[in-house]
Amino acid sequence: MTRLQKPAAEEQGDAQNLAVASSRGPGAARPGVRAVPQEKQLYLDLIEKNDIYGDTRHEVNVYVKVFTNSPFLVCMDLPRSQAEVIDPKYLWIGPDGRNLEGQMYVNLTETGKLMVLGFKESMSGAYTCTLSHKIIETMTQEEREVVEVYKFMVYAYREADHAYQVFVRYTTKECELPANSQFFEELKKIVNHIISDLTCHITESSYKCHSFKRPKQGLRHQLFVSFQVNPFAPGWVEVCHQVPYDCEDVTNARVREAKDQIGEFFSKQAYALKHEFQTPPTIHYVENSFSVTPIDSCRPGFGKNDLTHKNCASCCVVCAPGTYSPNSDVTCQICARPRVKMYGARSC
Repeated sequence: MTRLQKPAAEEQGDAQNLAVASSRGPGAARPGVRAVPQEKQLYLDLIEKNDIYGDTRHEVNVYVKVFTNSPFLVCMDLPRSQAEVIDPKYLWIGPDGRNLEGQMYVNLTETGKLMVLGFKESMSGAYTCTLSHKIIETMTQEEREVVEVYKFMVYAYREADHAYQVFVRYTTKECELPANSQFFEELKKIVNHIISDLTCHITESSYKCHSFKRPKQGLRHQLFVSFQVNPFAPGWVEVCHQVPYDCEDVTNARVREAKDQIGEFFSKQAYALKHEFQTPPTIHYVENSFSVTPIDSCRPGFGKNDLTHKNCASCCVVCAPGTYSPNSDVTCQICARPRVKMYGARSC
């Protein structure tokens, strides 16, 4: 899924921002918004498409893509929002313990809705709102003040970076043939040339030769070739600078196209063997041997955790305090020394 994001200043109130809420409310997820299925609730048609409601019973998890604006966090639950609220007062406190009123990086409405602008990993954490309002007894007109607290755990996330592991086979005359290694080096050059305009390249390349005998046939030899299609060839950083808000979307789109072009290259080899060669070359492609396995990785400071963040299992979620990720591993590591108190740590 590829989306080019606009700068954060232009995104205010944009429902296309991707958010994931563990208490999002009823109904199926809308395009651009991932919502966790909940028990059936009333007022389905009244839910605003970019609002996430609080819950006094438990904290609500929200996942916001980096560099975009959060959805509106509503300082009340859904039933309360559909009832009369008298003299409401709202107090929003951010992860650093500060009052959010007047802060430049938030949009705080008079009805208690909070949007965090240009979300960064350092903005992750607990956002707590205290709602105080009055209840007036109909018969006695007696006033009673009620206080309710809503807590949102808001996490920055990124899309996973994609790479692809490619496997392909070639028939050869014998495993000790000196031409095998020469052919392999030439094949790497050709594949790299095919995808060079996409700022992709192949890495982790290798081959092995295996001999095997099939029923009623003599001894056969094949080269088992493998390599990764990687979107981070020299120059990829400059490409990302052109679209700084969604670099992983751009690299993922490029590497998908590179994978498709490589697949087309091997498909053409199979066609050529059937229609253009009377005698196959000594080393030639084994038809239908091309296969691809996707490989995900996360940027430093982010990792996947389908237990802690099961509602955003495919996301690279910012590493929580006490954990870190120094490289492109898929998971955050636990810090042996509990000094890491920040989100998105790259070292322990």
